[in-house]
Amino acid sequence: MATCKPLSRPIIRSVRLSQTRLMTTSTPASSFPAWFARGGTSNGLVIHRKDLPPESQWHKILPPVMGSPDPYGRQLNGMGSGISSTSKIVILGSPSREDVDVDFTFVQVGIRDGSLDMAGNCGNMSSLVGPAAWDSGLLSAQAKAVEQDENGLQWATVRFLNTNTNKVMSSKFQVEGEPLKYAHQGEYAMDGVPGTGSKVIMSFIDPAGAKTGKALPTGNPVDVLQLQDGTKIKASLVDVGNPGVFITTESLGLADHMSLTPAIVESNPELKKKLGEIRRAGASLMGLDPNTESVPKIVLLFPSSDSPDVDIRCLTLSMGQAHKAVPLTLALCLGAASQIKGTLASDLIGGQSKETVSIGHPSGKVDIGTVIRDGKIESAQLLRTARVLMKGDVYY
Repeated sequence: MATCKPLSRPIIRSVRLSQTRLMTTSTPASSFPAWFARGGTSNGLVIHRKDLPPESQWHKILPPVMGSPDPYGRQLNGMGSGISSTSKIVILGSPSREDVDVDFTFVQVGIRDGSLDMAGNCGNMSSLVGPAAWDSGLLSAQAKAVEQDENGLQWATVRFLNTNTNKVMSSKFQVEGEPLKYAHQGEYAMDGVPGTGSKVIMSFIDPAGAKTGKALPTGNPVDVLQLQDGTKIKASLVDVGNPGVFITTESLGLADHMSLTPAIVESNPELKKKLGEIRRAGASLMGLDPNTESVPKIVLLFPSSDSPDVDIRCLTLSMGQAHKAVPLTLALCLGAASQIKGTLASDLIGGQSKETVSIGHPSGKVDIGTVIRDGKIESAQLLRTARVLMKGDVYY
């Protein structure tokens, strides 16, 4: 069995504009096979590891295919579109362990600097892994078993290892036809995505301590972060799925904290600077590199929900940008945090023990199910939709 070794440490590479290979009339264009696809509320490229050069060479080709580095922040010369949720790459490879069907590595491409950030995972793009591995012929015959439900629908389940976090995940999705292929059409509606699709049931197995080894890296449900100006901010530092620094909007001292939106955050440089400092302070306390933008992310928690269908409302920053929905691994982290007594999230839902927590975000809501037994987070589950948008060759 071919192996694909998990990453031993976070990798961030910044690439100068002069180092990238741009398409010009004097430079022959090179390409490799890729799919362009949507996973949840994100989209990006899906690539087979076998079609790429060694990992040490990825910095030469992955930024240009996404259109980075781009000092204008638009990625017009590549497949990205200038926001963090669409500057993503999933790389699929043969399984490195007997208990999984496929390995995958997630890459976040820096829009302006062309950095390759592999310090964490993307839950939304993870929803593509099972269907893409199934349809692209990566799975063994044994792994392609299906089950039929009471309505006659056929479902496949794929287990995969995320090499960024060394955590196992699984997805269950509908297949149809002859030969069987992923069936993306369905009736499930997901906030943040127009239309409907078939459900992809995502399970994150033993998700605690993805980067730090513990759900509460400091051992405390709440810590106090001290900023350079002497301000003290209460924060819950939680690592489930991906690490998060959770603070309340009240703690920012803003008169209009209840009406914060991504647009308002983006229009306030001083607020973004303060949030960046809070994130870095939380990272240091968690034992993480404060200069790695992708982990931890900072999550603002509103003191009350604006809907009876929502248990807790949040606004997240990802790669320095206010997110228009919520990164899936951060929703997972927040769902778990709300079930850990004493955290800010738990206090905001009144300390209730809930199997499913409904999380409000700027584009709607997402439901997170968390299974906790004897104080251990066994798994977290949620629903996504995914769709392949294009198959072909991508140029750099």
